[in-house]
This record gives sequence, structure tokens and C-alpha cells, in this order.
Amino acid sequence: MWKMLARMMPPRTLRFKLMIASVVCILIPACITISVYNYLTRDAVKEQAVSNAAESLKLVDGYVTNLLKYMLNITNYIQMDSEINTILREVSGTGYQGADIEYRRFADRYKITSKITNITFTGEKSYVTILLKNGTYYTNYPLYEYDPMQIFEEPWFGKLKDLSGIQSYWVGTAPTVFSTEKSLKNLHQISVARTLRGEGLDIYGYVIVTIMENQVNQIFNRIASDQGTLLLDESDTILSQRNSEHVGLKFPYVKQAAGHASDIIRIEDEDYLLTTLPLSVTDWKLVSLIPYKKAIFKIDSIFKKVFIYQVISFLVFLLLLLYLLQAFTKPLAHLGRVAATVRRGNLEVRSFIRGKDEIGILGMSIDHMLDHIKVMIAEITETQTRKRKAELAMLQVQINPHFLFNVLNSIRMKVLRKGDVESAQMMSSLSKLLRMTISQDQDLICFHEEVETVKQYVQLMDMRQKEKVNLEVDVSPDVLFEKVPRFFLQPIIENALIHGLNQCAGTITLRAIVNERQFVVIVEDNGQGMEPHVLAKLRHTVLLGKGLDTAEGEDAYRFSSVGLPNVWERMKLTFGDAFEMKIDSERGKGSWVTMLFPRELEGRSHV
Repeated sequence: MWKMLARMMPPRTLRFKLMIASVVCILIPACITISVYNYLTRDAVKEQAVSNAAESLKLVDGYVTNLLKYMLNITNYIQMDSEINTILREVSGTGYQGADIEYRRFADRYKITSKITNITFTGEKSYVTILLKNGTYYTNYPLYEYDPMQIFEEPWFGKLKDLSGIQSYWVGTAPTVFSTEKSLKNLHQISVARTLRGEGLDIYGYVIVTIMENQVNQIFNRIASDQGTLLLDESDTILSQRNSEHVGLKFPYVKQAAGHASDIIRIEDEDYLLTTLPLSVTDWKLVSLIPYKKAIFKIDSIFKKVFIYQVISFLVFLLLLLYLLQAFTKPLAHLGRVAATVRRGNLEVRSFIRGKDEIGILGMSIDHMLDHIKVMIAEITETQTRKRKAELAMLQVQINPHFLFNVLNSIRMKVLRKGDVESAQMMSSLSKLLRMTISQDQDLICFHEEVETVKQYVQLMDMRQKEKVNLEVDVSPDVLFEKVPRFFLQPIIENALIHGLNQCAGTITLRAIVNERQFVVIVEDNGQGMEPHVLAKLRHTVLLGKGLDTAEGEDAYRFSSVGLPNVWERMKLTFGDAFEMKIDSERGKGSWVTMLFPRELEGRSHV
């Protein structure tokens, strides 16, 4: 094999080094794995078999526990039901008094019988007996099935006097006493009993709930059909098993597990996997007993097949790896030639290497990178052109602010001397507005300066309109010193005044809030709003920048209306893709413009 490798490639090449490294990295771990495999297989097989048996037993435990809890729930219901207890105390005490004794006795028997019949109707089949000390009884089965008075003669009955409160006595497995069940060859039954006590804690009756043992072994047959499962009491007597063959006999092998939940024990020269699981509602426990060979047969067979597969696959994939390494490294040489061509300044060359592996992705990425470089060069050129166009548009709306400011101040003083205070105030607002245009050395100003500018603008517009507009400002203190481009709010406020409120009275709300990464500015008016098609056209015009190209002679960029497209363009040039603008409107309710600005603009290029 080494001679074949030497013929395939000269030494010290990248391809040769990759093949040698791959063979070494596969061969050494494979040899170690095969050597250790047999040593670890036995323990792994045992652990898996124990785990499988425990999981299966837990599943059985869920069903058996639910069945036993169902029996306890019946006793709880009878013990806690106020109507049943009232009747039982009356019957066990003074008895019925008056002329309608027989009717009341019948009605009460009907009530109790109906209740215990109803609570057992939808669940597992069970036999419920309420037996009072004076011999009165109530059942959900007919008398010909079983005479409840015989319960007084049961050997376990005397133990009930030792119970207190809601303690229960589990009778365990006993011969079936119900004639119908005997005819169906259900030979054993399991019961739970509780006492009924009066106010003085004296026992006046008993509740006994009985199910057939086959209801338990049916769970074994349905859930754990591939293993021997038994239900044992606290003395290791078998209460139930799959075929009911040894019910009532002692199961002597639990102690051989030496207190472990799962262990391998020896029974008649054969190993068995024994697993125990205590029940939560009684002192009983579930036990599974499986021949160990049967428990590990499937797992051991899988391990042997895996071992053979490992040896064969190692040899096959070693040869395949050497072939694939040779094929996979071919594109690397081609990528090297493409990189050398690009280094010489040729951006038209492409590798055309495609695939879903790393080399294919690398080749496609290099091609996309070259395409992106060409697109970026074109975009930079276009951005510079758009930037110059936006700057030109701003210059078109600006007149010499110093000249206007000085002239307006002179006129304001003359008007004020003549007593026309309103006109003087209008000129003062206009002067303050123009003052903001004097300092052009900074493209960005603090947000509070921009707010003051729009306040002066609205005040100026109020003086020229018959109906005044109310400007409400709700700005978070954290936003006041954020840097923003100057005059970005004026076109939006102007839009709200002229188009939203239609130069009528109304309210324009300016809100600004801030979070960790950006701050949000919202301009909202309560004007007439827009129809959906008008809103769609405005979004297309503004957000796609279609409004920047105006025909010659159009007054699209007056000082009072720079225009939403220009604002969008300036914001994009200043903030890039981090800036977002949303325009919304609803007919009859108003319009609102939402702008999202990134924070910390230091180091950015500005319009």
C-alpha cells in the first residue's frame, strides 16, 4: 500500500501528507477500539439488559399503580362523601324513626347503591362493599354473587380495628368469592379495606373494594409479554403473575439479589436477570425474572454484528478514503491558480468550482466575493453620484443665511418700533430658523437643537395660517444629545402641516425614545390621512428614492419643503442600512412617520 501511495504522488506534497495523516488517525484508533471491544462488550451487554428490564418494569409499575390507586379512590370517595356518611351514621346509630321507615330505608339504599355503582361504572371492574357493624350492608353487586356478612368471618377482618384515619389494609391475593368470577375461572381476587368512623372515632362500618387478580396479570401479559413479571407482597408471597400458576406461594429468590434493584442470580444451574421495583401505594413490589441468555440475546447479537461490520468497514473505507482524498484535493490546486490570477489584477477570472463540501463552498464564495467586489465598486460610484446630487439639492434650497438674517433683524426692529408686535414675532421666529443654517461646519447637531428648530418652524407657520397647529413634544431626556443631521424633521413636519392637516387646525406629535442600540423618532398628525393607494405610492416614491429626480424648473426642494425623498436619501447616506423609515396612514385618523436611528455615530461619514 505504501508503494502504491508513493507512485500516486511525490513525497512532501499536501496531498501525500493528508493521506498519511488520515491513515494514521484511522488505523490507530481502529486498532485500539477492536482490542478493547471484547473487554467492554460484556459489561455493556449486562448494563443494557438491566436497563431494558428496569424500563419495562417501570412501565408495568405505572399501570399497576394506577389500578391500585383506582381502588383507593373508590374508598376515598365513600369515606369523604357527606351524603353517604350522613346516611351510614344514621343507620348505624339510632336507626330510622317515624312512620315512613320503609320508604326512607329504600330511598337511602337506592342513593348509596347508585353512587357506588356510578363511581365504578366507567373504570376497571370492581366489587364495592359497605358493611356496617350492625349487619347492614350496601353493594354494587347482587346478593347471589356473594353474601357480604361472610366478611366478618374472614381471617384478616380482625386487623381492621388497628387502622386509623384513612389508613388502608391491603388484603392481598385470596380465593375468589364471587360466583360469576368463579364460573369465568378467575380464581383469585385482590382487596383493600378501610374503616368508617364516627365523631368519637369509633368504628361503625367498613369499606371493601375488590378486583380480580387477572386484571393485574393482564397488564403483565399486555405490557411485558417477553419477560416473567410477578407482584409480591411484603413477605415475598406471589400475589399475581402472568399465568397465575404460583399465586399464593413464596418467591424465595428476591433475597439472592443482595438488596440490589437488579442482579443476576442462579436458579437451577441457569442465570436469571432479576429486577425489583417497589410500589408507591403499598408495601408490595414488582419483580421481573428473565433468563439471562434471553435478556442479552438480541443485544449480544447486535454487538457481534457491529464488531464484524467495524472490521470490514475499516478496510473498505480506508481504501475509499485514499481515493477520495486524491479527488477532493484537485480543486485546491485550481483555486491556487485563480488566486494568483486575481493577485495580478484580473477580476474577471472565476473558479467555477461548485459543491456542497467545504471546497465547493470555498470556490463558490471566492466567485461570489469577486462578483461582490465588482458590484461594490459600481455601488460606491453610484453612491458618490447620489451623494453629490443630494448635496446639490440642499444647496438649491439654501440662500445666503447671513444676508437674510441681518436684513430680517433690521426689518423686525423697524416693525417693532411701529408697534406691530405680531409681525415682529414672526420675523424673530424666521430669524431663529435661519440662524440654524449659519453654522455649516457641522453636518450633525444635537437632537434638542433640531427640536428647537421645528418648534420655531411651527410657530412661524401658525402666524401665516388662520387656524393654529398644536405641536406636542414628548422626548426622552436620553435622546436630547444624540447626534442627528440638521433639518431632517422640518420636511416631515411640513408634510404634516400642508398635506396631513391641510393647513387647518390640528395636533402634530413629536415623540422620541431610546434603547440600548437605537433611538426612535415618531412624527404623528391627526389630520385627514391617506387612502391606501396614495400611501402605497408615497412609500414607493420616498423609500425607493424615486422623488430625488425632478424635472427642470420644478420647485421640489424649497426651503420649507426639502421633501421626504431627500430626507430618506440623506439618512441612508449618513447611517447606511442601520437607518429605517416607516410611513403609515389611515383615512380619517391621520398619518405617522417612524424613524429608527443607530446610536454612537462617531467615525461615520456624513452628508
